[in-house]
Amino acid sequence: MRIGVIGGGAWGTALAQVFATGGHRVVLWAREPEVVAAINAEHRNPVFLPGVALSPALVAVGQIWDIGDVDVVFVVTPAQHMRAILADVPCNAQPLILCAKGIEAGSLKLLHQVAREEVDGSPVAVLSGPTFAHEVAHGLPTAVTLAAEDLALATDIAQAIAQPSFRPYASTDVIGAEIGGAVKNVLAIACGVVEGAGLGQNARAALIARGFAEMVRFGLARGARAETLSGLSGLGDLVLTCSSTSSRNFSLGMGLGQGKLAADLLADRLTVAEGAFTAPVLREAAMAAGVAMPVVEAVCDLLEGCEVRGVIEALLARPLTRE
Repeated sequence: MRIGVIGGGAWGTALAQVFATGGHRVVLWAREPEVVAAINAEHRNPVFLPGVALSPALVAVGQIWDIGDVDVVFVVTPAQHMRAILADVPCNAQPLILCAKGIEAGSLKLLHQVAREEVDGSPVAVLSGPTFAHEVAHGLPTAVTLAAEDLALATDIAQAIAQPSFRPYASTDVIGAEIGGAVKNVLAIACGVVEGAGLGQNARAALIARGFAEMVRFGLARGARAETLSGLSGLGDLVLTCSSTSSRNFSLGMGLGQGKLAADLLADRLTVAEGAFTAPVLREAAMAAGVAMPVVEAVCDLLEGCEVRGVIEALLARPLTRE
């Protein structure tokens, strides 16, 4: 299979590496000239994925149109840039697999909805699940959800890219796969705050459970299926990103929990902590859907500069309810 990957960050490079080692012809578009040069000349991406030896079969290009005639395109760009990137992606009705996790600001649309508006004639699918890029690139065991409304499409692509250590599970719940990935990034920030503020493991476990309840409420309101939210792209991804400093969102939350300002923390980051951009959009979308998401609201307050102790006290002071 001929595969195009749009986005030369850590996750885009890791996916390209998986596909290349699986015997596919892979062309990766990266915005940064130094990334393109390093991949082609040295078979590495020292900017976004240091320490990983890349397959010589992986080719990088600096112009998006140079990915050429491919059978499928994986779009691995930040959620808030997805619409602009899709407008430039060379498409000949081949499937588009969206690998970002977020909700578009302003429109409150999920990314598969954005893709359908920007690209005519191409089937759209979503790849999501519990994945740290460096582990995937090193060939460590990973399972993901590949969701498309057409089950045959999801199954065919899953089988094509599967490897013993990379297992895609097909699904038809595109909405659920997207919502799980978007919401978990915001909840990971909250769990990082718990760690940074020294509130203990009990508090983090409770936060994961109550945050998951928010994910399910919002997901069901938007048309997701409960079993999807309990699977790899929902609960599985939530557990991963809420328990490790390898998560950019968790690390951002740790800084907030230590009293640092969001603007300072985000300015120091080479890579994107998607949850910081998803949080206010998710709050707005939840309000529009009539869904209570107090943990998400608390994260928004912290990102907007509210004092940590006050936000935590307000969250703990909420009335007791039945589980």
